[in-house]
Amino acid sequence: MPSQQYRIGVDVGGTYTDAVLLQVGPTAASSPDRGISGSFKHPTTASVSDGIEAAVRIVLEQTQISPEQVDSLMIGNAVVEADARRLSKVAVIRLGAPYTEVMTWRVSSFFRFPLNLRAIIEGHTAIVKGGLEIDSKIINEIDESELVEEGRKIKTKNLTAIAIIGIFSPLDKSDGTGQEERAKAILSRELGPSVDIVCSRDVGQVGLLERENATIVNASIIAFARRTINGFQRAMHRLGLSCPLYLTQNDGTLTSAHAAARLPIRTFSSGATNSMRGAAYLSGLSVKDAKISSDKGSEGSIIVVDIGGTTTDVGVLLSNGFPRQAAAFIKVGGVRTNFSMPDVYSIGLGGGSKVRPIANKVTVGPDSTGYQLLTEGLIFGGKTLTATDIVVADDPSLEIGDRKHVSGGILDSKVLEGAKATIKRLLEDVIDRIKTSPEAATVLLVGGGSIIAPSELQGVGRLIRPPFFACANAVGACVADVAGELDTVEILQDRTLEEVIEQCKAKAIERAVQAGAKPETVRIVEVENLPVQYVLNKATRLIIRAVGELDHSFIAPGSLTVESPHENIEEQESEKKPTVTPSESVVDIDSYRPTVNKQGEWLLSETDLEWISEGCGVMGTGGGGSPYPAFIMARQILRDGGNIRVISGKSLPDDALIFRGCFMGAPSVSNERLPGGLEIITACKNLATYMGAQTPAAIISDEIGGMNGVQPMILASAKHLNVPVFDGDLMGRAYPNLWQARKSLISLKLKAEQIDFQLLPAVYDVPASLVPCALADGVGNSVILPSVSSSSMVETIFRSVCTDLGSLAGLSMAPLSAATCRKYGVTKSVSQAWRIGRAIATKRKNNDLFGIPAAILKVQNGKILFTGKIIDVKREVRAGFTVLRQDERLIVTFQNENLYAEASSTNPTLPKKILAVVPDLIAVLDSQSGSGLGTHEYRYGSRLDFPYHPVGAYVEPQSVVEEYMS
Repeated sequence: MPSQQYRIGVDVGGTYTDAVLLQVGPTAASSPDRGISGSFKHPTTASVSDGIEAAVRIVLEQTQISPEQVDSLMIGNAVVEADARRLSKVAVIRLGAPYTEVMTWRVSSFFRFPLNLRAIIEGHTAIVKGGLEIDSKIINEIDESELVEEGRKIKTKNLTAIAIIGIFSPLDKSDGTGQEERAKAILSRELGPSVDIVCSRDVGQVGLLERENATIVNASIIAFARRTINGFQRAMHRLGLSCPLYLTQNDGTLTSAHAAARLPIRTFSSGATNSMRGAAYLSGLSVKDAKISSDKGSEGSIIVVDIGGTTTDVGVLLSNGFPRQAAAFIKVGGVRTNFSMPDVYSIGLGGGSKVRPIANKVTVGPDSTGYQLLTEGLIFGGKTLTATDIVVADDPSLEIGDRKHVSGGILDSKVLEGAKATIKRLLEDVIDRIKTSPEAATVLLVGGGSIIAPSELQGVGRLIRPPFFACANAVGACVADVAGELDTVEILQDRTLEEVIEQCKAKAIERAVQAGAKPETVRIVEVENLPVQYVLNKATRLIIRAVGELDHSFIAPGSLTVESPHENIEEQESEKKPTVTPSESVVDIDSYRPTVNKQGEWLLSETDLEWISEGCGVMGTGGGGSPYPAFIMARQILRDGGNIRVISGKSLPDDALIFRGCFMGAPSVSNERLPGGLEIITACKNLATYMGAQTPAAIISDEIGGMNGVQPMILASAKHLNVPVFDGDLMGRAYPNLWQARKSLISLKLKAEQIDFQLLPAVYDVPASLVPCALADGVGNSVILPSVSSSSMVETIFRSVCTDLGSLAGLSMAPLSAATCRKYGVTKSVSQAWRIGRAIATKRKNNDLFGIPAAILKVQNGKILFTGKIIDVKREVRAGFTVLRQDERLIVTFQNENLYAEASSTNPTLPKKILAVVPDLIAVLDSQSGSGLGTHEYRYGSRLDFPYHPVGAYVEPQSVVEEYMS
């Protein structure tokens, strides 16, 4: 075999399929051509494998390289989201009964999916015994007879794709004896080898609904993905290639063909990551070069700008050599998932962007000629002025098209200069938005449209357009690393955090080596410590990732073939017509009116619920847990024909009895161990029995912030108590404790009248405002607390009990009179959450995400403290993070909720200044979506906005009931 070895990288784009041939060797990266021996662009074909085969064949012919000299083939972005003809119906088996059974109110696991997608892939849903607690204790052992019975039902329905999802399954054993693996073995035995079974622990991280969504999508597309990858391998055979095949994943690392065929969803969107890593390689920038030091001790940024024909995608490379990750949840095919995806900001600017002189200015984009540039652009004989025409007219050295169509005064000089200025401004703005440091950044320009970028940009120190810039994605696939990841929850009792992290690092490194990394090259690139909130057992979630260079002597299991016994033919397009499916109704936000009947009852719609949930997320000020699970449960009540009513507190007599119901526990548990539906109602009924109380007149939320702003609506619905919801709550936000000490208020020197609308009645020593109270886990364990020696003991006793019950339980506090709720509560806070959610939805509809903070403050007095990016996060008993904008820093300290915000300068000689402190509402918004972020979602590089609402200038919200009453 010849001594010189090569690898081939392929990227499948919407227009072109790029192939590059890269030399393998220690000196390749340092050579002027970066070791690239050849490249070729081929139009992407309907059958992806045909385009890949053609591009690779031409590269081999041009370079005269023997197929025997190729030791590996890496393909990126090849398994795309499939259409209806390629999706399989899926059966879902959830291991978690009796928990999560709230989802079985005639509800399938598909009810979170867009209606058109749900109609295509919904097959079967069952919830059976199984699942773990957050500390890895078993909720229930799996019941083989239950699984056998579900297997019989699945076989009757002729389903061949199954998704298994167990509560906290990512924390289960990975030696094949975990609950999901054992359930898979039972179903495989009953259904035979022709059925594809996917375990959720292999697909996603902690977060049950998002992981379940991803597992369902993966199971639906797995048969198509396997046939597609088999097609790649047959193409390799025709090309004479006998090397292993790898695919790049969304995080920029490699996976074997066999693994990709089992988990194709991990390869859906690898193009952006490949582009960034390919740009860094082509530019000759190593990981060490990613740290651009400054006199102030800050680090600059390596920013990758990928300009195509229609859009410009901008991302940040971190010092570990990988892209900065997005903070928000990612949607795949309209379905919410929790994958790690690069934080990419896109604008409508590309080589095909249309240029128009309008009045005294010149616009460029966002509309584009796209792939029709070669026929519509002026330099190609067309009639549309594009960004490419502008740069060709300005630079005679560019040999693109026929310059005579734009030279000799054909273009007005004002149009030419105006377009250049607009392109420059657009690029400078988008780079500034994504920078994490005020220092001049290094910008790598790649993509076929990068020729439109000027040679200098404000805020950019080095502007580099590397060789082979047009095929950076394919190069990124070539140089991708192999990874090993560990996502676990550890109990730190009797152990230090440092020793646990070191043990977990060793496991991550071992996994990377097992996946094919050279042991001597493996390094840790990510360590994230997320202490579990509201628990007493020192639980912390650790996410650790190790990466290393691919060992080309390593042959991954199944990397040479993925064909299954029942599938040995080429992928053929089905002749059946796409299924006609229902579509989601679109609400006209501007004309929407909530329904309030003559009795003064606000009858919530799905739109109302969505907006209230969004507002609760903002008013949670970082805590309270995600409202999303509670929202989808409440929404299903409406879809099942039930109703949820909200009334004004003014409509009730003073002595009307108001019940309270909420969840107590850790948000990280509520996002995984979904309620069984009996927790709060059991606690509420037990307390009512103990007190001899009758049916209440209404339900009120203890805290409007987070999940507990929505949970009382489920309790009040026709499914349970069938009473209205009191438009208000007892906190006006979220708080970590059931009581708040008067000492903390005195220290803030606040007058009583200033906090009447902010804190629990317990602060004012209202008799029986906390006890008696009841706690229940919904599976038979209940506690009633008749009395306590002090208010703080309620928290102390119930927090301990809650931890023993798995860190999540339903809580019902002492009922209050309507008069007490009006006097000491925050009235109309449900209406306020609705208005905040509507403001966010309106700006999203208008694609004005940056206008969301100002829109919120039109309905909620306050101001924007800061807009910037997180540059540091420290998580301890009392944690905090630092946000940067230009020469200013904002330090936010949080303990479950955001406690105070402190401004400081990058100049250490200047004094710090407290800008806001609890009970002010310090909200943190994700600039990518406008949604409120929880403290557990704070991560380095996230772009954030900080509106806050000062207590001292409190203005009572406007009632939806009073405004829209018929």
